[in-house]
Amino acid sequence: MFPNSKLTRSIRLAISVSLVTSLAIPVFAEKNDENGDNIEKIAVTGSRIAKAELTQPAPIVTLDSEELAKFGNSDLGSILAELPAIGATNTIIGNNNSNESAGISSADLRRLGANRTLVLVNGKRHVAGEPGSSQVDLSTIPASLISRVEIVTGGASAIYGSDAVSGVINIILKDNYEGFEFNARTAGSTESVGTQEHSFDILGGASIADGRGNITFFAGYDRTKEVLSRDIRQFDGWGTIINPDSETETDGIPDRLRVPKVYSELISSTGVINAFGGPAGRWVFDNAGNPLRQVERVGTNSFAFGSFPDGCDTCFDGESYENYIPGVERVTVSSSLNFDLNHNIELYSEFKFVRSDIKQQFQPSFRFGNVSVNVNDNAFLDKGLRTTLQDAGQETAVFAKFFDELGNRSASNTRELFRYVGGFKGGFDLSETTLDYDLYYIYGETSNERKTLNDLIPDNFVAALDSVIDPETGLAACRSQVPTAQGDDYTDPASVNGSDCVAYNPFGLGQSSEEARDWISADVTREDKITQQVIGGTISGDSEEFLELQGGPLAMVVGFEYREETSASITDEFTKAGFLTNAATPDSFGEYDVTEYFVEVNVPLIKDLAFAHELTVDGAYRTADYSHAGKAEAWKVGMFYAPIEQVSVRGTYGSAVRAPNISEAFSPRSPGFGRVSDPCDADNINDDPDRVANCAALGIPSGFQANDNVSVDIISGGNSELKAETSTSFTGGLVWTPTFVDDLSFTLDYYDIEIEDAIIEVTAQSIADNCVDATGGPDDAFCSAVDRDPITHDVSLVRSGFLNAAALNTRGLEFQAAYNFDLATFSLPGELKFNLLGNQLLELERLEFQNRPDEINDEKGEVGDPELQFRLAIDYQLEDLNLSWATRYIDRVVTYDVSVNGGSPEDLEPGYISSMTTHDLTATYHITDNVMINGGVRNLFDTLPPGYTNDALYDLVGRKAFIGIKVSM
Repeated sequence: MFPNSKLTRSIRLAISVSLVTSLAIPVFAEKNDENGDNIEKIAVTGSRIAKAELTQPAPIVTLDSEELAKFGNSDLGSILAELPAIGATNTIIGNNNSNESAGISSADLRRLGANRTLVLVNGKRHVAGEPGSSQVDLSTIPASLISRVEIVTGGASAIYGSDAVSGVINIILKDNYEGFEFNARTAGSTESVGTQEHSFDILGGASIADGRGNITFFAGYDRTKEVLSRDIRQFDGWGTIINPDSETETDGIPDRLRVPKVYSELISSTGVINAFGGPAGRWVFDNAGNPLRQVERVGTNSFAFGSFPDGCDTCFDGESYENYIPGVERVTVSSSLNFDLNHNIELYSEFKFVRSDIKQQFQPSFRFGNVSVNVNDNAFLDKGLRTTLQDAGQETAVFAKFFDELGNRSASNTRELFRYVGGFKGGFDLSETTLDYDLYYIYGETSNERKTLNDLIPDNFVAALDSVIDPETGLAACRSQVPTAQGDDYTDPASVNGSDCVAYNPFGLGQSSEEARDWISADVTREDKITQQVIGGTISGDSEEFLELQGGPLAMVVGFEYREETSASITDEFTKAGFLTNAATPDSFGEYDVTEYFVEVNVPLIKDLAFAHELTVDGAYRTADYSHAGKAEAWKVGMFYAPIEQVSVRGTYGSAVRAPNISEAFSPRSPGFGRVSDPCDADNINDDPDRVANCAALGIPSGFQANDNVSVDIISGGNSELKAETSTSFTGGLVWTPTFVDDLSFTLDYYDIEIEDAIIEVTAQSIADNCVDATGGPDDAFCSAVDRDPITHDVSLVRSGFLNAAALNTRGLEFQAAYNFDLATFSLPGELKFNLLGNQLLELERLEFQNRPDEINDEKGEVGDPELQFRLAIDYQLEDLNLSWATRYIDRVVTYDVSVNGGSPEDLEPGYISSMTTHDLTATYHITDNVMINGGVRNLFDTLPPGYTNDALYDLVGRKAFIGIKVSM
């Protein structure tokens, strides 16, 4: 199943002795209080200096393994996306329309982009899953191996390095495991949606050498069944149509109405003649190729789409082709080794190998009116329709077709990830001071072979479509193979093996021969490879021997890190030559290295005084030298002040950085396709006060209706002149842990993150908009990047790329409340636990061009960015039984642009998604000391959003059930 060389290497490393280590949170020696009792310092993600969680200056959210199991999901990225602080943008479902990201699940903290969220495993960096990026594929980290997940908000680059702009997610794995554990789980829809998930894994571990070491081994398999969009119950071709009752954009009547069954009658899987109209009218075909008059639309969405309330079997419906959840099969093998060489040196090693096979569906190839049928000569055209067309004076007819008969452009990805970590850590005494050290090495590699199946060779299709009857055989043949039918100026249009042309029958479904279908189609193959190497170390200690403040000794960590990142994508020769509908994508390669030095210090100023139970200040500084982006610095200061034991104030302020990733800096400029909603279209021209005059200055007539439901050519690529983006972040909050009630805590924290010189890929849409949204006339810099057809005025080409141009700002309040109490207080059996986690979004602004502060894209309250989210979990524990009720709330959002000059409630009806509350019920029962079962129902009341949203933040599947068993010994 696996390449022998890679699997063999993995197994060998599982039992090997590591030579160097990874960046783990330092282990401080235990210290004794005056009574000789051990005082444990807890290592958490907000700092490399270990201390109790609620005494950290930065807010931290923690999920332990028991809480993770209640989600009934093996994908960590999808679990984290249910937390209020994390967006669902880059989950497996969020990536369901991307080829290179197929099957990848990443975290997007604060909705500032997954590339600004740093993911660590045991405090160590992890190789990326997507080429050219630093995004970690969380689905490659098995939930059964996780001890806990810690999430800290705000810039943490000074502590952990680049990419920690919006925060850090640190995944702590189980280690020093002893025993054997078998886990099995299955889950699926109770409403016949078709979702199915299965997972099986084993975990084993044992002490070795009389307890001096431990070796742990894990192997797991999980499978997610593919779910197509047509299986989602509320989906029904929802779209918008022009409201005929609306006369102006400010008449108080919705300009557009949301309706189901919005399709295109201009294209079909059976073919459409006169797709854009013609003297003989528009014709379609049944599956057998018999001509039919195409159904007429009732309401209009655009040039290409309209409303068909009674349905349309011969129209295009995108939901027939695309998947909502890709199919995934994944196998994971991992192992870890810890061994005390002596009292001061611990050797540790870990490895992981993951193979993922992903199946993802995209629309078939198509031709949308950019080919024509020769009415007089075509060998397959129905005789009656030929006569009808000829009688109307048509010698050619514009043709459109979706090539279902070739099959979907399915994405078949085989992704393999290998990661090795090894090193030494321990402690030694220098005079009377104990110093802890950690030296490490990390190697990570992700390789991916991705195939896009059944793509069209357009030039070959043109040749095969131009069929004639060969006078010598009386059979259909390509004109290119019949010299007598060619004429003096004929040129064979085929680009690949033209002499093998086979005539193609485009009318109906599957009416062409298999040979013809093979000749006009091919598969696209790309191979990605990402590597990461890290060498570094830390040393930490305190000043107790020579300096101790009233609050205690200073604690310090210093360290260094050298890191190399590479990414390459190799494309097949057909695609590079531009033979297929995919853009002629060149090979791409990029690499960089960075050397970093950092220091963190914790200063306990005061302790156990009146109105100063504790006052601690900490700080961190990091300097980095990037081979591709120059030098960058990051710093942070923090404060924790508790005037009394049960009330404390905390805060952090700092500067963080993110260096350009490989795609942003090194991707070659290459052609592609994209969608542009023309800002000069009559429906859009009043969305900005400058557009009317600027569009007129470009020569675009009043009342212009753009043909903008089709793709336009895009040329885009990387920018080697990019520099690191910078951010400032502030968090400040209150912690209340009343002493009169055990196990009760409240936290309320304010966060504010501002990013400058943010790296963005300026989209084709933004370039087109900024061309005509400038005050004082069209913006030449942007307008020069937009080509328009001189006759139709439609956008035909946009040139784009990456720039340090944007600014991102977000502010909000995050709150937590936790309470555990024994019901024996009320003479009742059992124990209750309450946990509330919520987020109030105060601001989320994106300035695509920071030098245009008047052009702010305000996203607070829009789809994907609700103002309020919270999750409340209530647990009841009675001996071996645990019952849990969890409630998730998502605030009401609008589906129009809430920015100034962006849109209004009058744009469409309905223009919002109501607030959503879902409920989960789970149970865990220990049958014996060695056997535990758990199960539950997610979205118990089958609460669904309306069919006009597919945002991954929402549960579109509905009620699901899961059950699992764990056997340990």
